Amino acid sequence: MASRRKSRELALQMLFQWEVGKHSTEHVLTTFLDEKNLEPSVREFARWLFEGTAGEIATLDTAIRSHAEHWRLERMAAVDRNLLRMALYELLHSPETPAAVVINEALELARRYSGADSVEFVNGVLDALRKDIETLKTRA
Repeated sequence: MASRRKSRELALQMLFQWEVGKHSTEHVLTTFLDEKNLEPSVREFARWLFEGTAGEIATLDTAIRSHAEHWRLERMAAVDRNLLRMALYELLHSPETPAAVVINEALELARRYSGADSVEFVNGVLDALRKDIETLKTRA
């Protein structure tokens, strides 16, 4: 598994633990990430994605709400919601990574961790967000 893919997987797991368990980011980092024997690059990118996403949750949620037609954020599966947040954060803050790569990685994680319909849902929302990314970058 490529190091960035592993980092994204870890960040998604931490976001899930953070939101569902209502833990602080520090608690999640200490009890989850720090306990793993990881290459420094994997740990660093996972930490960046997790802390960045958690730190901009209100902005990310506003953008997702405006692009997820007929879906309330609160009604989305927790995995899908956090996957959308994380992918959007990366789209906004990692311009060196092509949008197609970020979206494809999100779809792979949706296939692995979510339901059958999630892949299409995540793809649709992220594609709509990608189209409006320049506008979103000015808000972030």
